Amino acid sequence: MKVVNLGRRPYAGIEEAMRQFTAQRLSNTPDELWLVEHDPVFTQGVAGREQHLLMPGDIPVVRTARGGQVTYHGPGQVVAYPLVDLRRLGIYVKEYVFRLETAVLQTLAELQVTGHRVHGAPGIYVRIDNPFDHAPLVPAAAPVAVPLAGDPAPLPDPFEGLGKLAALGIKVSNHCAYHGLAVNVRMDLEPFTRINPCGYAGLQTVDLYSLGIDTHWDKVADVLCRRLVAMLSP
Repeated sequence: MKVVNLGRRPYAGIEEAMRQFTAQRLSNTPDELWLVEHDPVFTQGVAGREQHLLMPGDIPVVRTARGGQVTYHGPGQVVAYPLVDLRRLGIYVKEYVFRLETAVLQTLAELQVTGHRVHGAPGIYVRIDNPFDHAPLVPAAAPVAVPLAGDPAPLPDPFEGLGKLAALGIKVSNHCAYHGLAVNVRMDLEPFTRINPCGYAGLQTVDLYSLGIDTHWDKVADVLCRRLVAMLSP
């Protein structure tokens, strides 16, 4: 897999380049992994709903072909775009997402942080009060209160005590995947309060620095790159 570190770039140009690469690639085109740090931008997935954009303000909003709702990209965030032929790799989308998330979990483990999956919510989450705790998440307990007749029972909050550290959104065209994932290293988290991150109202977003991990973009990018290449190699 060819690795390309693009440095800091605007989102729109990179998104266009990914689409062109995917449209023009052949059955023998080598896979690539692009690493980039974006200028501030909100990106809205194909199924994105306007109500999740609360107050974007001066940050541009870009419609994009990836799945998912709205998220924020900005300085201090490692964004990884694997351009992968899934058919050649012999996997389907569900397995591909699992491998992307596993690469993030392994990257965090090297930094002594324990990441978690939440069923039905792609991405990686951490315990805000103790991100170093290795204990698995306990499924949210059933609601105790008895609802009134005819009222739906309140659902337990699957994000209680959790913060989102890594987001994931992909697009697959002719069995080839593009877009990818983002890991928050040390960034201004305020823009996440202007949206419902990934479509979840009230979901808190964190970065490694807010968890007490004082590391650098280059280090996280290097570890994540190594883990992704291993996960996406035949």
